[in-house]
Formats: sequence, C-alpha cells, structure tokens
Amino acid sequence: MSFLDCSCISHAQVQPMDIEEHYEDLSHQFLSCDSSEYTLQGPAGGDDITGLSTESAHYQLLAELGRGFNNLSQVNMARHIPTGQLVAAKQTNLDECTEEELLQLMNEVLLTRLFRHPNLLTSCLVFSSCCQLWVLTPLMAYGSADALLRTYFPDGMSESLIAYLLHGVLKALKYLHWMGYVHRGVKASHILLSGEGQVYLSGLHSVYSMMRDGKRLRAVFDMPHHSPALLPWLSPELLRQDLHGYGVKSDIYSLGIVACELVSGRVPFQDMPPTQMLLQKLRGSHCCLLDVAPFPLGELGGLKVSRSGVDSGIGESVAASSLTHSAVVPPSDRPQSPGPKNHSATLHNLVQLCLQQQPERRPSASELLSHAFFKQVKRHTRDSFLSLVYPAVPLSSPKDPHVSSPPCHSPSSVGTDAAEVAWDF
Repeated sequence: MSFLDCSCISHAQVQPMDIEEHYEDLSHQFLSCDSSEYTLQGPAGGDDITGLSTESAHYQLLAELGRGFNNLSQVNMARHIPTGQLVAAKQTNLDECTEEELLQLMNEVLLTRLFRHPNLLTSCLVFSSCCQLWVLTPLMAYGSADALLRTYFPDGMSESLIAYLLHGVLKALKYLHWMGYVHRGVKASHILLSGEGQVYLSGLHSVYSMMRDGKRLRAVFDMPHHSPALLPWLSPELLRQDLHGYGVKSDIYSLGIVACELVSGRVPFQDMPPTQMLLQKLRGSHCCLLDVAPFPLGELGGLKVSRSGVDSGIGESVAASSLTHSAVVPPSDRPQSPGPKNHSATLHNLVQLCLQQQPERRPSASELLSHAFFKQVKRHTRDSFLSLVYPAVPLSSPKDPHVSSPPCHSPSSVGTDAAEVAWDF
C-alpha cells in the first residue's frame, strides 16, 4: 500500500505528485554531469536492505531505539523474520500528524528517492500498515555520535574519531550542496555509525531545496520546522531572517558547532536561554576551542589557545571515561568543565574557519575535505575504526526480544527518558 494512497491521511489536503516529474529538471541537470563520484548507488557494505519485504507482519520489533519527528515517530530495532536481518524501523502514527507534518513526511519520503550517496541515510523501504507509516533503514549498530558521547565519551572524543566522523559528514554535505540542497540539521544526533564503520548523515526532514525553475537560488529564507530544538547549531544568518537570507554555508557553521560538541561532550550555547543564545550569535560571539568546554568567545577571550599540535589521542579519552564515569552518564550528571586537553592546531583552524560570522568567508564542504585536519583519516579504514570507538560496543539482538507495535489509534505516549534518547532520524 502506498503512503500517498493511505486512507488515514485523506482528511489532509495533500496533493499527490510524481517524484520523477517534480525533480525532472534537477535530476537531469546534476546526474548528466560528467562526474563518477555521484553515481546513483545504494548503502555501502552490508547496509543494503532494498531486497526486504514491505509487509509489517514480516518484522519482529525487538527494542526501542529512540524517537524522532517531534516525538511523533518511534524507532525500533526490528528483525526481518524471513531472512533474520536486523533493521531500524521508524513508525509514525499518521492519525496524530497535522496537515503540515504530513506534508513534511511526504517531502522526506520523496527526497529520499532522489538522493543516493553512501554517506546519506535514506529511507530504503517505505510502506504503510493500518494507520502507521513504516520507514526502514539499515541498523546503525553504533548509534549516533551524540549517543556515543553520552555513553562512552562524556569528556569528548579523540581527534582521530572526530576526523573520521566529520569527514563522512562533509562528503554527504558536498553531495547535498552539489544537488542544490541545504541540510539545516547538522548535529551530533544526526551523525550515525553503522556496525561496518560507515558514517551516515540523517535528519533529511530538515533539508530545503535551493532550486527554483531549474535555477539555483543564491539565498533562501525558510525557517526550519521545530527550529527551537536546532537553535544551538543554526547559523547566525539563518537565525537573523533578514533580506540577505542564507545558503549552503549555513551547514558549514553547523559543522563547526558539531566539532565543538564532539570535542567537549557538550553542546555550545546549551545552557543559555534561547533569547540570550540568539543575541550572542547575532552579535558575533562564537565558540572556539580553548582546550576547555566551548563557551562564547567574549566570556573566555582572555584564555590562551593551545597551539601545541598534540592530538588528544584515543587512549586519553578512553582513560578519562573509564576512570571518572560509569558506562552511562545522564546528561544532568555531565561535568560542567571537562579536563584540559591539548588540541591540535589543525583542529583549531578547522573550527575557526567553520564558525566565521560572514558566510562567504567560510570554506565549502569540498574545500574542507582537503583540510589538513583530515589527513589522518587516510590512516583509518572501516576495518580499523573499531580502535577509534573503543570501548563502545555495537547493538545486538536482545535475548528477550519482542516489543509490541503500538495500536493504530492509540496516542503515542512519550516516556520520561524520551527526550534523552539520541537516535533521531
């Protein structure tokens, strides 16, 4: 049964559209380019699930992984019974969605038929069952970067792991920007890591097209839905909402915030009221690596920035986590000031480039891929990434599996810990 044919959304004025017709000009323009890098390809390695069935009865729900889409969607680990393959299944009760949210869901589903890149987590299988929309994706056995921070690296990750994750994100952003889209939702909870070591960028519900009538716009002015949850990562020009608008360089600013997040284990500006956060960003205050937790530059401008060029290393992060923290550290128990670290000069430079106030001064995703900070990525392959994420362990099938699927017409209840779950599609 097609999502667009589901009777559960008949009350909404949703106009069906043909995805090939809707993006005909765009696809022809980009896919006809002589570039072997952007061929239409599915997920990498063992993450291909395109051959699985589209019947809900063929899937056994094992454990809840988290929630997404403004807590309207529940994400579960599921097993495809005929083959035994583990997948991630996101279920959304369509009866509880507003017309605007239904349009967002449809837009996300349509876009995932257009995007094909090994570092983008697209919806490989989409079908409806009763009043629920099922979206199946490969299981990200190591979860999100945010979950890794909260569970194993509360004081921040090693530079090697940060480089590995950001390099994968930049390749996905390079593809999106090349296709004429701005992501607008780059944050640690949208960076996922598979069991094979492949980095995926998710959060495609925030993606916005910069193409109009076959032409690329210089700037757009749309505000992302549910933007309060994204405020710490959003760029000053996006928040300003003035006549200048914003473009793909907005994602580069978000990447700089993510780098600070991965380094310290804390989200910059997270302790500020929204109004103060907005004022700090619009006034030009930004985060920088001062070998402590990132804060607005004005508050710590007198501290000396390390230029020692010493990588914090894998062992330091693991040792700090094992000696001072339990396996799972609730967000409320995170240290307010992580121990000092000596970050490399290349990492400092990367963050400073990304967080420049003027978007035109920020490098593109393609330019950042050749930054000196990412030279260390060449030393690591998917076979050696396990040493980077140690002591993290991949998800496995629970011994006492079955989780009942929520009824079609029951309200989706969100537990007290739902806000702390970081598996966000």
